[in-house]
Amino acid sequence: MRILVTGAAGMLGTDVCKAATDAGFDVLAFERTRLDVADASAVEAAVRRAGPDVIVNCAAWTDVDGAEASPQAALEVNGAGAGNVARAAAGCGAWIVHVSTDYVFDGSKSEPYLESDSVAPLSEYGRSKLEGERAVAREAPEQHTVVRSSWLFGAAGRCFPKTILRLAAERDELTVVADQAGCPTFTAHLAGALIDLGRTRRLPGVVHVAAAGQCSWFEFATKIVASARLPTQIKPGATSEMPRPAPRPAYSVLRSERAGAPPLPDWRRGLDEFMSLRVPVS
Repeated sequence: MRILVTGAAGMLGTDVCKAATDAGFDVLAFERTRLDVADASAVEAAVRRAGPDVIVNCAAWTDVDGAEASPQAALEVNGAGAGNVARAAAGCGAWIVHVSTDYVFDGSKSEPYLESDSVAPLSEYGRSKLEGERAVAREAPEQHTVVRSSWLFGAAGRCFPKTILRLAAERDELTVVADQAGCPTFTAHLAGALIDLGRTRRLPGVVHVAAAGQCSWFEFATKIVASARLPTQIKPGATSEMPRPAPRPAYSVLRSERAGAPPLPDWRRGLDEFMSLRVPVS
């Protein structure tokens, strides 16, 4: 089986390429410098030449706050770009697995979001990702899986644990928001599920795939510092006290109501595996 991965140099894309290679598949890795998903003609030509069986689209504008200042740029990648990849996939008969986000929800629920829940993104980033979901469904209606996940962290890129470890090494005290809850998801765990969804499960439509369990950013940070045996004190803070350009959903825990949705380990296990890698902080 031949698997094409877009955004292959990113945090998730790196792990997807590794998972596919470890599984014995022929992997075609396209980082952004090699393939800009916003360039429709380039995407069509690259996919046609490659002839993949599965495309995992990890290419994304991930700067949540930056999207507030540059909404059109985010939309070109997360919206139109996703549609370009899906159109090319449909053209060569490939199944597309497209990665989306919990930020398509407004966070007003107090129990986990399911695939059937109404979407209402609060930010430009969330709106661009929702447009991407719709573009994928429109361009490859019979051969797509849209995977929503949550609070990704991994060894290959910038992420919350690396930031906390860096700051904790520099400071005696950190304040972290305690009124936002989600599912910190280790990209190495998610990567295997994405390959599985492209290879055998092939669930059409939207499916939620995130780590088991839930926590706040404060609880996540506390666990990170404890795992590193650092003396830094982590204090709980309120979102209102630490405003950001892009609004975040207060509650975006994801669970699946779909039979066959791949389960992931608890977020604490993901953090343990991340910490065992001893990756450089950033």
